[in-house]
Amino acid sequence: MIFLDITIIILLFTFFALSHSLLASNTFKKKLSEKLAGKIAFYRLFYNLASLIIFAAVYSLAPKPNVILYDLQFPFDIITFALQVLSLIGLFWSAKHLNLKEFIGIAQIERYLNGTYQINDLDAKILFNANGANKYVRHPVYFFSILFLGFRPTMSLFYLIMFICLVFYFYAGSIFEERKLVELFGDEYKKYQKDVPRLLPLKFRNSKFQIR
Repeated sequence: MIFLDITIIILLFTFFALSHSLLASNTFKKKLSEKLAGKIAFYRLFYNLASLIIFAAVYSLAPKPNVILYDLQFPFDIITFALQVLSLIGLFWSAKHLNLKEFIGIAQIERYLNGTYQINDLDAKILFNANGANKYVRHPVYFFSILFLGFRPTMSLFYLIMFICLVFYFYAGSIFEERKLVELFGDEYKKYQKDVPRLLPLKFRNSKFQIR
């Protein structure tokens, strides 16, 4: 029964991941822009809302086996909570250089309403930023999200399966995101890829362990 529950959880998350990736692909958005023209400016907000709804549905439908893998006691629960708080601070630090209005989809609608939206931007104006947390890891939001979600004083089987699925999806998502960035910024981004690690602020070079 537990094996069946795990299988269903993974299948449901896979459905979310595939739908999320399809809706985020440039191929899909370019075809959509041909039909919507400038109204593609509304797509980012729709995409974010749709993603939240699909994830909420997946979470609600997924079986939740009543299995607790561990429940940390004092002082380890406090230490884990403190690490979670630190990772949350890191997440806010990472988001500092994000244009939140652009990320949510509000800035695009504002540009559409004042007549300055560029259709070639598709659903968002993408900027290359190598400052702040991006100097140490190419996807700091993913990195600190993984830490925040992973530091848990109590771990259930359901949460662990979802967490593992999210980690895999973050990694896969970073690959697809970087393909777009290489397409947009070319050699500048390729150099950045060589100099800065993808998800962990660690770098292996000449078989030596280095912290970047």
